[in-house]
Amino acid sequence: MTTDLGYTCTCCGERHDELPFAYGAPAPAFWNDSLAGTPGNVLEPERCVLGGTHFFLRGRLVLPVLDAGDDFEWGVWVSVSRENFLRAEELWDDPARVSEPPYFGWLATELPGYEPATLNLKTNLHTRPPGERPLVEVEPTGHPLAVEQREGITLVRVQAVAELLRHP
Repeated sequence: MTTDLGYTCTCCGERHDELPFAYGAPAPAFWNDSLAGTPGNVLEPERCVLGGTHFFLRGRLVLPVLDAGDDFEWGVWVSVSRENFLRAEELWDDPARVSEPPYFGWLATELPGYEPATLNLKTNLHTRPPGERPLVEVEPTGHPLAVEQREGITLVRVQAVAELLRHP
């Protein structure tokens, strides 16, 4: 998702035509390309299994943007129990999955620009209708990511994220 908001980058001084409002991780932090095609390891667009014992689902961690018409979104991975992973697979195409209680999980994505780190924050994964990624709710603590999810961010913060990712 992007808006038509452009911005002048404080890092390089260039004018960028769009301010992105979404970023995503292609795989859980624990994945590496050498695992591809080996037994017990699967990386799909929405699901991942490592070593046949660690299970991950992809979700949307949404932050309200207080001074814009769009929300900001991190595409993240959450480590869930085997039981919840199998339950999610069982209900993958079932509209009734929206009635599922949230699945407890651990954030399995290291988001840039947060201190302390975001890896292994406690989360709840809320299922959505088929075809929609689950919503990820960070445990309401004092961690900066949890505070941003609870209280929202501003366009200045969205631009800071864009600059951080454009100029790591």
